[in-house]
Amino acid sequence: MDAPGKTRAEDGAPDTVSADRVALITVGADGAGQRLDNYLLKLARGVPKSHVYRIVRSGEVRVNKARATASQRLAAGDVLRIPPLRTATPPPARPTPLAELPPVLFEDEHLLVVDKPAGLAAHGGSGIAFGLIERLRAARPELPFIELAHRLDRETSGVLLLAKSRRALVRLHEQLREGQVDKRYLVLVAGDWVDDRRHVRAPLTKYVTKSGERRVSVDAEGMPSHTIFTLRERLGRFSLLEAQLKSGRTHQIRVHLAHLGFPIAGDDKYGDFELNRRLAHGAFGPRFGRMFLHAHRAALAHPVGGAPLVLEAPLPAECDDLLRQLRDA
Repeated sequence: MDAPGKTRAEDGAPDTVSADRVALITVGADGAGQRLDNYLLKLARGVPKSHVYRIVRSGEVRVNKARATASQRLAAGDVLRIPPLRTATPPPARPTPLAELPPVLFEDEHLLVVDKPAGLAAHGGSGIAFGLIERLRAARPELPFIELAHRLDRETSGVLLLAKSRRALVRLHEQLREGQVDKRYLVLVAGDWVDDRRHVRAPLTKYVTKSGERRVSVDAEGMPSHTIFTLRERLGRFSLLEAQLKSGRTHQIRVHLAHLGFPIAGDDKYGDFELNRRLAHGAFGPRFGRMFLHAHRAALAHPVGGAPLVLEAPLPAECDDLLRQLRDA
């Protein structure tokens, strides 16, 4: 994680988060452009997220002596007033495994692009001790800064963008937010796709199941969501599509396709579970035990230099093998 920035004590207040006193902290250059909530969560590791958001909502956190919102962007030199916070004692550090480091597609001083394999989470959490970002940090201790610019689902493979500088991260977030990154996915679906090209604009909303799992569904009151699907190939009872994201909602491609009646092969959340079982047992050729969703291409301007970049990740071998068998069937 990056350091939140330089600190400065004022009026006798401590210059770091304290369990018994108000802290006054000055945002340094590394904190410029960060959201207030993200800055606080890094500064006060071990404090529950719910508590951090509560003290912001209640006005106990001040930015330049004024109330602030969790989404407010900070600037270098901003002075934060933070109430007493008691942080938990961190558990003993566990060694981070260095296996399964993904292939590098592009790297310079500001940007790192990797080909994430299916089955590796982008980051730790929710029962996953070490994700891709933790492995990279452990393998590259010489890097003072490395952060995910966006995420891919654990079972999705392909192009993943990471920033090696705060400047690059801020610009990548701007490009992603403004739709300036052209992201394309290859996806195999069950069913005979009819249209050569189809725009899907179905709003999406998040919810949590009774078992505590995160899910997404089409909902008229949800967030606007837009995916463009292009037919690449008909393969009997399957169709190979290219999906172009025009918005970046959680599980967007998966839910849009399931909503249309074309579930993704191997999707264990929104897919055809009986079909997935048959795929895993080799009913269509090789055993196929993952979701067939691959981020194969991203086109963008370099976040610092501005030069056009086209980054491509080859289709994984298990996906290629399945396609060959379906073509020969």
